[in-house]
Parts: sequence; structure tokens; C-alpha cells
Amino acid sequence: MLTTRHDAVVVQGITGKQGSFWTERMREVGTNVVAGVSPGKGGREAAGVPVYDSVTEAARAHPIEASVLFVPPMAAKSAALDAIAAGVRDIVFLTEHVPYQDVMHVLAEARDAGARVLGPNTAGLVLPGQASLGIMPAFAENIFRPGGIGVVSRSGSLGTLLALNLVTGGYGESVFLGIGGDPILGTTTLDAVRMLDTDPRTEAVVLVGEIGGTMEEDAAEYIAGMRKPVVAFIAGRSAPPDRRMGHAGAIVSAGKGDGASKVAALREAGVTVLDVPSQVTAALAERGVLPAEVCSGT
Repeated sequence: MLTTRHDAVVVQGITGKQGSFWTERMREVGTNVVAGVSPGKGGREAAGVPVYDSVTEAARAHPIEASVLFVPPMAAKSAALDAIAAGVRDIVFLTEHVPYQDVMHVLAEARDAGARVLGPNTAGLVLPGQASLGIMPAFAENIFRPGGIGVVSRSGSLGTLLALNLVTGGYGESVFLGIGGDPILGTTTLDAVRMLDTDPRTEAVVLVGEIGGTMEEDAAEYIAGMRKPVVAFIAGRSAPPDRRMGHAGAIVSAGKGDGASKVAALREAGVTVLDVPSQVTAALAERGVLPAEVCSGT
């Protein structure tokens, strides 16, 4: 799910305030948004692109590789299923508070159709210099610029902070993948790490995890066999057990999914685990991954 400037994108919910605003921002950074969808509002134009009543209708007029959903929770299931039925390859599922049974239905249909889902409750993805799908500030050059570091984050805000620290330290990103904070996700930490491990533009991986669930532990076994350096920051390590913290997935029980278990699993896999996000550039340098300016001798 590494959408480039060449991939045609449809925005579902484009006529809403957030949909129209972020469509304009996505197009500013090069995203090839060819159409929008808002049921009952087809035939008009929004954010500079034609609007259709369904993705199925839009797909008759445009080749569409990816969709991004700016729709409310109760409409998210039908919107995602519309994209899947239209043959959309990649779906960025921004919506939060979607009922779990709806999410499971969407993911099952996507799996059967061979479609990939990022989210739900994701901030989206960014390929600096290429495209952005979602609500990440890809237009901010002090946060995103082309480089060799792949960032995988459950949190949009913490991912943004790590990206800012990377660029401040002279690095750039090959891709930012906001996988989402919900317990049931279309793209897990393991899925994202596998993707970046085979991405030729990615030199090293930065993971931004948090307490709750076992996604980081599940990814650790695969990371142990990677040649690319991996650096991680786990948020919420001091949170008390059995306390729900922020994201729906951030709950710890019976010693699983807590900060200590995640850190132990990652360190055993050879990951450098940060105490604070500002340590990311020093950690990458220690792993032999230098800023572009240093590599080029400037």
C-alpha cells in the first residue's frame, strides 16, 4: 500500500468539510485525486474534481487504484464495501468509532477481493514527494521530506512528532504508514514491517507503538530476521495495568501488551528502543544509518 503520484485516488465523503479540505491538501502535494464520492450529490464538482454517487459509478469513468474515506462511523461499512465492489485495490479507512462487527465484515470482504485496508482509525499514509492519503501534514517540509526512513505508527500525533525529529536531524522518510489505533486493523505492525522490509527505497524502519494488544510483540519475530535496522518508541510504558489509555486498542491485561513486554520482545529481536522520541536520530546514527547530508559529504 505505497500509493504514488501515478495512482488514481477517489475521496469518499468529499463534499463534507473535512473531505473537501483534505482533498485540497492532498492534491497540493501531488496526490492524483481523480474523483470524489458523496451519495446523492453526484454531478457536481468539489475540490476541483467531479463528484459521483458511488465508487462503482466513479470507476466507470476513471481508473481508480486507491480510496480514502472521510465518512461518519455508521456510513463507513457501506462506503468501504462500495470501494471493494468497485475493484479498488487500496482503501485508507480513516473513520474512528466504527462498530467492530462492521470492521470485521469489511476486512473479510477485502480479503476475499484481494484489496488492502489501512485502518480504521488511521491518520493515513504519506510518501514524501509523491502522495498523501489522509490527514497527515504532508505539505509541511519540516515534517515530511523524501528520504530513506520508513515510519510505522499506531498514533498519528506521535508519528508526526517522530517524523519532525527525523527531518530536524537531517533525515527524510520513504513512507509514513499510520496503521491506526483500534484493536482490529486491516494492516498490522507486522504487515507494515514486511512491506517496508521489501521496499527498495527504505533503508531503516522506525516503529511508533503503544501499550495494548500484541502487535509489536507479533512483529518482533519477523524483525529478528531483518537486515534493515529497526528503531522503536513505545508510548504509555508507565500506564497502570488494566487502564484504558486513549486509543481503543491501548488496554493492558494479564501482563500482555504492556510496555515491559513490548520492549523486551523488541530488544530481543535486535531493535533499538527509545526512551523519548528525540533520541531517534542518534539511535539511527548508532545503527549506521546517517543523514543524507552526511552521506553526500555536505
